[in-house]
Amino acid sequence: MKIAISTDNGRVCAHFGRAPAFTFVTIENNEVVDKEVLPNPGHTVGNIPEFVHRNKATYMIAGGMGGRAVSFFNKYGIEVIVGVQGTIDEVIQKIIDGTLEGGESLCAPGGGKGYGVDKIHTEADDEYHHHHQQ
Repeated sequence: MKIAISTDNGRVCAHFGRAPAFTFVTIENNEVVDKEVLPNPGHTVGNIPEFVHRNKATYMIAGGMGGRAVSFFNKYGIEVIVGVQGTIDEVIQKIIDGTLEGGESLCAPGGGKGYGVDKIHTEADDEYHHHHQQ
């Protein structure tokens, strides 16, 4: 099983899109066989779910995310677990122990752009700034 965890300074990031990085963990026979931390590829619509899918994770763990993002992950067959807090190592141990529990999303939708958004510029950004800065 391969899991992606939204990561900020060794802890689960409250909002997956604002996470500076994602920790990808492969667990086989209740042991971690691979662990890799990759930088956020940039937060645009559908970009992070595609990134997680491309890295072959079948679970996405985060403090929170909006319903639209959950549906993007689900289209790739990725199960989303939100409401998770703690260090990455604590979360991995709970997965191995079978005690990880999700809960209420920890972030409010529409709270602003995520980490890495400066890496990607879209026409939608131009339209937004044109219409909202007059």
